[in-house]
Amino acid sequence: MRSVLAYTAARLLLFGVAFGLLYLLGARGALALILAALVSGLVSYIVLSRQRDAVSERITARTDRMSRRLEEGAAHEDAAQAAGAAPRPAPSPKAAGSGRAGAEDADGAGTTGAGNGDGARPEEQAPAAQ
Repeated sequence: MRSVLAYTAARLLLFGVAFGLLYLLGARGALALILAALVSGLVSYIVLSRQRDAVSERITARTDRMSRRLEEGAAHEDAAQAAGAAPRPAPSPKAAGSGRAGAEDADGAGTTGAGNGDGARPEEQAPAAQ
């Protein structure tokens, strides 16, 4: 982490110095910002190469550690599953009906797939009034 902070501070310092010099030379506004970014980028490429390499190694080491931990976790999970932990059962499909509750037939009557035409299952129908 220290190498990242040192590199960032050095880049900001170079940008500030470049901007100051360009300001003294008469560049103002957006032109000064753009030129300062270009100049500081070129100078930092040459001057800060050692620090940039240290930051790169640090980031690479961290991503390698994270990848290794993820692989170890996946291997541990696979071993636990192979050792006898049964996988979760898949959810069961709907037991009754066609799965199209409220769909309309060709004549416009809504049904639940039971075929009785009033939208209710036979066991749910009220007895007919006589």
